[in-house]
Amino acid sequence: MKTAASLAVPLVFALSAAASPSPVDTTHQLSARQCASSLDIANTIATRLQDNYFNIITGEYSGGEHWTDANNIENIHNLMLATGQDQWSDLADNSYLGRTANLEYDLGISLWSDILGGSWDDAQWIILALWKIADYKAARGDSNDAYLQSALTIYSLVEAAWDNTCGGGVWWSSADNYKNSVTNELFLLVSAVGAINFPSNTAFLTNAKKAQAWIASSALRNSQNLFNDGLVTATCANNGQTVWIYNQVGVIRRPFVAFVLIVPQGAIAAGLGALYVSTGDESLLTEAELTLDATIAHLTQGGILKESCDDAVSPNCNSDQVAFKGIFMKHLQYYLDRANNATRTAKYAGFIHAQASGVYHYGTDSSSDIGSVWYAPSQGGSIFDSASSGSGLAAHIVNAKYGPCESL
Repeated sequence: MKTAASLAVPLVFALSAAASPSPVDTTHQLSARQCASSLDIANTIATRLQDNYFNIITGEYSGGEHWTDANNIENIHNLMLATGQDQWSDLADNSYLGRTANLEYDLGISLWSDILGGSWDDAQWIILALWKIADYKAARGDSNDAYLQSALTIYSLVEAAWDNTCGGGVWWSSADNYKNSVTNELFLLVSAVGAINFPSNTAFLTNAKKAQAWIASSALRNSQNLFNDGLVTATCANNGQTVWIYNQVGVIRRPFVAFVLIVPQGAIAAGLGALYVSTGDESLLTEAELTLDATIAHLTQGGILKESCDDAVSPNCNSDQVAFKGIFMKHLQYYLDRANNATRTAKYAGFIHAQASGVYHYGTDSSSDIGSVWYAPSQGGSIFDSASSGSGLAAHIVNAKYGPCESL
């Protein structure tokens, strides 16, 4: 395999040839708790997503961006790990992201800097997808070297975007003009997962602890225990922008625009759960559930997740925002995987089932496409595209694992 030095990756993140292939994160793999009927629904939706939206020529999803494509690819591999099936086993290598990873690995050069364009939140969604592919390939006995190496290459770029402005944190982009929730929640998450994946590389755990401490001391979280979009750079105060559902996991797309944006409230919980695995500090789980519970209390309608832009009558969300609810659900799964506690799992089972039911009854059309509105029947306001279908798919996958396995 190529050395870390040949890819300009810091030696602290180098992989040894003897360590690969190996499962990256076994907490995400097949569990006896999977509900077959929910997985059947998920397989139907995933088939439609791949047949209708994935372009084998470009390796991309129609209407998507690299970061939404990364989430869809992650969802498909998460599903195959749950079912033990392999009907989309060629997706990774045929995808644009996979082609890039394999080309970089074969040529021994770094391609990601130009592709990412300095977008450090997008970069980290791609890291998560690459690690999920690596999980899948390792579980099937295939080499995952190229995917692990690309993830580490990208991580080194993101890590370098941390500085002491506002006391710390990763910049949203290489413009170095905005520190926001999703980028730093993701840095906590990928660092904490890296600490699980590569425990001998202590920089991951150091970075995860640093990110968690900075987020906790920053003004990102509001009085409702929800994360607003980001900070006012000049004052480091909370900017009061939209509390997007995925920021309670953690994402913003375009700062400094006229409309308000959503922050995924799920990424933060997944990051804290992953950090708990390495530290055993149960206060991290309590902290995570402050935000999970606040999301359920404040960002739902009739018990179903509802973004501020969601409207059953009028299509108001943009192509990024339609992905946020599914990101929250996926990272709720990852949080429960890492918490590994029956009481905590039971606490969220009813909520998880309700989301899958909303997706099934209100969000899904006769072609098995899923729209952006889950909380009510669409009267023309639900947006149907690759990102919205992937979002709904995530709700069914987590329901299969942690819902009560009842009919929808």
